[in-house]
Amino acid sequence: MEQQYLTVTALTKYLKRKFDADPYLERVYLTGEISNFRLRPNAHQYFSLKDDGAKISALMFKSAFQKLRFQPKEGMKVLVIGRISLYESGGSYQIYVEHMEPDGVGALYQALAELREKLGKEGLFEGPKKTLPRYPKRIAVVTSPSGAVIRDIITTVKRRYPIAQIVLFPTLVQGDQAAANIVENIQRVEALGTFDTMIIGRGGGSIEDLWPFNEEKVARAIYQANTPIISSVGHETDVTIADMVADVRAATPTAAAELAVPVLTEELVRINNWQTRLEQSFLYQLQQKTERYQRLKNSYVFKQPERLYEGQTIKLDRMTQQLVQSMETVYHKKQRTAQEIINQFSQYSPKGQIRESKQQLSYLNKSLTDRMEQYMKDKQKQFTSAVQQLDLLSPLKIMGRGYSYTTKEEQVIKSVAELKTNEEIRIHYVDGVVDAVIKQVAEEE
Repeated sequence: MEQQYLTVTALTKYLKRKFDADPYLERVYLTGEISNFRLRPNAHQYFSLKDDGAKISALMFKSAFQKLRFQPKEGMKVLVIGRISLYESGGSYQIYVEHMEPDGVGALYQALAELREKLGKEGLFEGPKKTLPRYPKRIAVVTSPSGAVIRDIITTVKRRYPIAQIVLFPTLVQGDQAAANIVENIQRVEALGTFDTMIIGRGGGSIEDLWPFNEEKVARAIYQANTPIISSVGHETDVTIADMVADVRAATPTAAAELAVPVLTEELVRINNWQTRLEQSFLYQLQQKTERYQRLKNSYVFKQPERLYEGQTIKLDRMTQQLVQSMETVYHKKQRTAQEIINQFSQYSPKGQIRESKQQLSYLNKSLTDRMEQYMKDKQKQFTSAVQQLDLLSPLKIMGRGYSYTTKEEQVIKSVAELKTNEEIRIHYVDGVVDAVIKQVAEEE
């Protein structure tokens, strides 16, 4: 019987149908450690799940990954729910993760810790806190209209500061839509811009019940608000992210109301005390000014005004005398200086200087003439001596003693080696020349 061979694609399709048809693989619950994880923003996530004995590839689509309330990390142990199928192109099976949460730590607590870390790094907890107004006129309350929170706030405010107006913004404080509703009402209060203080609160509950106040968008809405915000969420032991971002945290709704408004009776007493102190201070200042006025009124300045100028008049007379004396002193000093200069000019008359200059010029002319004559005599002696020395060294002088020199073709002969027999030569004497012919050349041995 002839065997029929399958293609790889056909086999892979067959196995994939087996995987997809198996009811036990349609919904699988796995626990394992995340491996090969690299966050891909706004995309599908590809990673592996492993334990000590095996590893499986995992895929989590973007829509499922965006629902996570924590950030998966390499090496984190997780609980996942998904289906097993075969990836045809690669021939490998993998789990398509539909839900994931940390193993051993609740997803909400993990998400809360990660969000706290993220917002803390951005500075939302350490940012500048706004100061609550001491005497608010209008207070916005963002809470549920049916809970005990609004009743406690109204009761406390009416008891302490009944002149303040409370405006309730009915808000969902629990459930999936609560966070968006809280943000919406915070923005409504900000848009109105007529409130001095805002209180955000709800009663106690589990972390799931309080979770809307741990949402990132709620925290950012509180941080961006310009109105001072008091957060009162849960009981004293419950601390939400909203409490950490708000300008002031109150342990209870009653404490929030007490922080928001003063006690009117105490403020009235304080105002009366300040009024009394102000009146006493005014009376004291009035008394001081009256006494000063009486002293000034009785002063000699007003009774005898001319006495104001007595001292100045005496001072003016003294200064006038000093000025006259100083001018006389300067005048006499300048007069003596001028006389001294006139005496100096008389001693150094221009006629005497001209006479002395003429005598000096005559002396210099005579000295110059004597030096020129002596200089000419010295130069004549030097010239005569040089002529005598040149005459002694003259070739004509030497030839006059019987010496001669020989030339051939106008070249002076210095050695017999330059001469040959039958050559014509010219012998030069002091009084003429002789042409001759060489008969014989004899060199000395």
